[in-house]
Amino acid sequence: MIRVAVCGALGKMGREVVDAVRDCNYTELTAQIDIAGGEYKSIEEAHKACKIDVLVDFTQPKSIYENALYCLNNGIKIVVGTTGLKDEQIDELKKLSKEKNTGCLIAPNFSTGAVLMMMFAQQAAKYFDNAEIIELHHNQKKDAPSGTAIKTALMMSQAKDTFKKGNCPETETIEGSRGGTSYSDIQIHSVRMPGYIASQEVIFGSSGQIFTIRHDSMDRKCYMGGVLLAVKHIAANNDFVYGLENIM
Repeated sequence: MIRVAVCGALGKMGREVVDAVRDCNYTELTAQIDIAGGEYKSIEEAHKACKIDVLVDFTQPKSIYENALYCLNNGIKIVVGTTGLKDEQIDELKKLSKEKNTGCLIAPNFSTGAVLMMMFAQQAAKYFDNAEIIELHHNQKKDAPSGTAIKTALMMSQAKDTFKKGNCPETETIEGSRGGTSYSDIQIHSVRMPGYIASQEVIFGSSGQIFTIRHDSMDRKCYMGGVLLAVKHIAANNDFVYGLENIM
């Protein structure tokens, strides 16, 4: 059995992970960690009290980096579902994971459909010179753009240096109206609205045609298969993985 601790256990995603770990026939829930009143209030407290093979983190952007550093420095394998990590922080965690020979898997999205959407966008990027991303989330999401949008743009950027071919010079009369510019000049637009869970559109254009790839998450249970897949992989391996597509 894989002994799993869940950090952020009282959050919306954390509660789903707790249930999924309990219901899985190859995982055992050993600790529920949450500063809001969980079984343990910190990873350090849980680590002193019980054995942890893999920690799953769904907390906050402001705390995830320190949480990951603690795990890797103390021999705890970690699956990171919290978004908001900067590129340089991901690079540092990759370096530390290899140095400590401790597995670390970071996934901007655990939904298999969303991961396929990202993979399809990467393929389509080879055939279009213009593209933008619109991501839509609930209004309690604290980071923008989403980790999924950032990873999608990164994957697409491997195809070419710019996705603004032929665009005229632009002037924003309202700052930010064109969204944020990411890898290879891909514009990302973030929507925060009650009623959404998580949705993303990748829009490709060329003369005479528009091609759109879209994924919608309607229930947080759609992420649990990917979370358990990540837990199973990282329990058996000491590698660093960025993106669920690398183990699907």
